[in-house]
Amino acid sequence: MHGKFDDLGRFADPSLLILTSLADGPKHGYAIMTDIAAFSGVGMEPGTLYGALSRLERRGWIRPLAVGERRRPYEITAAGQEVLAEQLRSMQQVVRVARQRTATA
Repeated sequence: MHGKFDDLGRFADPSLLILTSLADGPKHGYAIMTDIAAFSGVGMEPGTLYGALSRLERRGWIRPLAVGERRRPYEITAAGQEVLAEQLRSMQQVVRVARQRTATA
């Protein structure tokens, strides 16, 4: 993955970005990459994307749909939606603490 968050490591976790992209509906690989770039500014390489898609599928957080026009779309599962919601709650807590601490600094 290459982009403005390269040096931040897990802040630009591919799995979180992919789940976020799929939260508004099924997409194939290229559409996921372009959506992620549009909403986060993170450019994801195909190898990173497809490795993460494979891991997410093994965990049951996404599932592939029937191939259409030579492209395989993926959709988020109920379990994936739960994981995404939990991650967002965790991130919101981090943001709250960071804002409190930087406001007093």
